[in-house]
Amino acid sequence: MAREQTEVRELQEGNYVMINDVPSKITSYSTSKPGKHGSAKARVEGTGVFDNQKRNFTQPVDAKVWVPIITRKQGQVLSTSGGEMQVMDLETYETFTMRVPDDLSPSSDDEIEFLEYESQRKIV
Repeated sequence: MAREQTEVRELQEGNYVMINDVPSKITSYSTSKPGKHGSAKARVEGTGVFDNQKRNFTQPVDAKVWVPIITRKQGQVLSTSGGEMQVMDLETYETFTMRVPDDLSPSSDDEIEFLEYESQRKIV
């Protein structure tokens, strides 16, 4: 798996983190002061990168969490049909099929930018 471990205190808004085993982008990060018998806690809220679902978790700031390694790649649209398009990765020349987002109408030979994590891809 393409992920690494880090402490909760090192997270920042805009970074990626695994929440419930789903790669998410952090939208809100807040910490509370340490109490008399406990450590400081952090509340992290995020949105799923590939499904746009809101998720959150609360953990001590010295706890370890997984951070996904999401790569940003360039691709070229080879063809579109219905709600799908065939894209070629410009680095590896691999071809794959992606869903066309509602707000995008690509044509053949258009270059796109997409995020990739394991077998999941999303157009940026």
